[in-house]
Amino acid sequence: MIILDGKRLASDRRQALADHVSASLPKAGRPPGLSVILVGEDPASATYVRSKERAASKVGIRGDVIRLPASVTQEEVLAILQRLADDVEVDGILVQLPLPAHLDDQLILDAVPAHKDVDGFHALNTGLLFQQRPQFIPCTPLGITHLLDASGIEVSGKNALVVGRSQIVGRPMAELLLQRHATVTIAHSRSQNLEQLLRTADIIVAAVGRPEMIHASQLKPGCVVIDVGINRVDGKLVGDVCWQGLDDVASAATPVPGGVGPMTIAMLLENSVLAWRHHCNLP
Repeated sequence: MIILDGKRLASDRRQALADHVSASLPKAGRPPGLSVILVGEDPASATYVRSKERAASKVGIRGDVIRLPASVTQEEVLAILQRLADDVEVDGILVQLPLPAHLDDQLILDAVPAHKDVDGFHALNTGLLFQQRPQFIPCTPLGITHLLDASGIEVSGKNALVVGRSQIVGRPMAELLLQRHATVTIAHSRSQNLEQLLRTADIIVAAVGRPEMIHASQLKPGCVVIDVGINRVDGKLVGDVCWQGLDDVASAATPVPGGVGPMTIAMLLENSVLAWRHHCNLP
C-alpha cells in the first residue's frame, strides 16, 4: 500500500510559495497579509491556528491572529470583520471554526468579503466553484486533489464515494471529483446502504468526524482511501478509517496525522498568496 505523504508534499508546496513571495515582493511593495479570527479557548482550534501562524511566517506571509473571548458578541465580531475588509494590507481573512453556539456561523462567514475569503466558504465562491470558474476553493478538498495528482492516482471514470456532506469538505470535494470525471456518490448520516457503497468505491474520501468508523473488511480491493478525520481517542489522533488490515486491501491511503491536514494548511497559504497577487496586480 502506498502511503500518501501529505506532510512531504505540503513542505514542497510551501517552499515553492516562499520562493514566489520572495521574488514578487519588490513589485508588490508589501508581503501578503492574512488575518485569522479565533474565538474562545477550544484546544484543537488553538493548536490548528498556531500551525497556520508558523506556516504563514515561513513562506513570508504577514500573519495576524485576533484572539477573542468566548463571550464576544456577534456585533463585535462583525465590526472586526468590517475593519479587516477595509484594510488594504489584509489580503485574506479566516474565521476559525467552530464558533461558540451564541454566534451565527453563516452570518459571520458571509461578512468575509468574497475576494478575501481564502477558506472558500463565501456563497459567491461556492457558486463559482460549482460553475467551474472558481476564485477560491476550500482548502481541504483542494489539498486532496493535489495529493491525488502528485501520487499519479487517476480519478477519471472511477467510482468515488464521499462520506460526509459538509459545506467545508464533503460537498466541494464531490464537486471537484465530478469535475475530474469521476462518478460521485455522497453518503451521510442517513444513508442506509453505506457498506454496499463502500464495497463498490474505487476512491473513498472519509470526512464525517467519527473515529475509525470505516474498516478494511468493508472496502473494495485496490481502492484509494483519503481520510480527512482527525479524532482524539485516549490521547491519540485517529482518523475516520481504521488502519488495521488496511494495507492488505487498499492500494493507497493517507495517514492520520500527516496526510490531509498538512495539505489543508498549505492550500490556505496558496489561497492567501493568490489573493495577494490579485490585490497587487501581480502576474
